[in-house]
Amino acid sequence: MNEISVREMTIGDYDAVIKLWENTPGIGLSEADSQENIAKFLERNAGLSFLAETENAVVGTILCGHDGRRGFIYHLVVKDKLRHKGLGKGLVAKCLALLEEDGIEKCHLFVFNNNDIGISFWDKVGWTKRDDLLVFSKRV
Repeated sequence: MNEISVREMTIGDYDAVIKLWENTPGIGLSEADSQENIAKFLERNAGLSFLAETENAVVGTILCGHDGRRGFIYHLVVKDKLRHKGLGKGLVAKCLALLEEDGIEKCHLFVFNNNDIGISFWDKVGWTKRDDLLVFSKRV
């Protein structure tokens, strides 16, 4: 495998990125992940989302943004064969450093209860599981 490079995600990457997300167990997709909505997210949170690629193939992603008060990470994905080599941890560190530069002091993320791989990863890289909150959602 050739060297992995990391660069800012653009909407031009959408087709390759959505394919990776769709083929990764534990990643929940919805209308919020449509090309139009991802374009809005990337514009609103310019410079905070990244992809990793090698041999012209996307092998990792992180979608990151903030609301001016708290940061949020969505869709951290690293292809199976490249896991446990520090790529995911590096993508997270890059985003957290940029959030800190923007004055954001805390970042949240969502993991499905049955996503054992995701839960294990976030635990190993030092994130705290919150048992004091519930998530409520409503379609608008």
